[in-house]
Amino acid sequence: MDLSSVIAGVEFPIGLMNASGALCVTQAELEALGESEAGAIVTKSMTPLAREGNPLPRYVAIEGGSINSMGLPNLGYPAYVKLIPELKRFKKPVIASLAGLHPDDFIEGAKALNASGPDLVEVNLSCPNIAGKPQIGYDVDETAQLLSAIRNIFSIPFGVKLPPYFDPIHHQQIAGVLQRIGVAFVTVINSVGNTLVVDPELERVVIKPKGGFGGLGGRIIKPVALANVRAFWKIWGDRIPIIGTGGVENGTDIFEHVLCGASAVQIGTVLVEDGVGVFTRLAREVTECLERKGYPSLMACRGKLQEME
Repeated sequence: MDLSSVIAGVEFPIGLMNASGALCVTQAELEALGESEAGAIVTKSMTPLAREGNPLPRYVAIEGGSINSMGLPNLGYPAYVKLIPELKRFKKPVIASLAGLHPDDFIEGAKALNASGPDLVEVNLSCPNIAGKPQIGYDVDETAQLLSAIRNIFSIPFGVKLPPYFDPIHHQQIAGVLQRIGVAFVTVINSVGNTLVVDPELERVVIKPKGGFGGLGGRIIKPVALANVRAFWKIWGDRIPIIGTGGVENGTDIFEHVLCGASAVQIGTVLVEDGVGVFTRLAREVTECLERKGYPSLMACRGKLQEME
């Protein structure tokens, strides 16, 4: 079964990879992704300086998914800039995830990454777990300003990781900006921000940062993720590739993302819970799903979702 995909001219041996934030902070974690059946290596969202992140506990698995408020723990731009060329030995695309606490952080990171040679850069406009820092992706004007500045720096293709949108007008507004800027791809969605999980026995929240508020991930957010993938596909078709993220636990979930319009799929919660061996299982399951459906390849079903007459 052909599970390959192409995004912005970059060939992926399998359209399945980790979501930034899931087992991709350290050199050992990134190398484990390289040795796995993942179709790419996606780095942790990086900031100018190394960050410890938010206090523990900051990730908890819950029924149907997970809640987290990680706070962007990462090694800092300089460390990843050195690591990226080394990761090329695994012969699969390397996607650098770029974040920042201030617009200047993104500019500094763009300059550093442009020289280090990742295959793609995913600009994270959607981290919901930094206290006092709003998600840039919800501000159309700020998004336009930031991406315009970044566009003038990058000589390699870059895309954006977006928060979930819940109204068609918001999809239209952000899509217009991204198309005008000329982004190479979009990743949707990041975790559903500012959710709250309660332990009724202890009568308290389950994570420590931000008074218990955190980003929701896993199976429970799949309908939101699929809606965002489909909304952008209906706007762009195949003009701007979409990487679907959210709620993938099995091969059928991958099929649904691609059916809605995704060109590749990222996984987060299931990777954290099951480890890098999960890529082997997911590849087998999506192959079985495609064979059962009669599709010759993963991309053969892209965007084929039917609507009721």
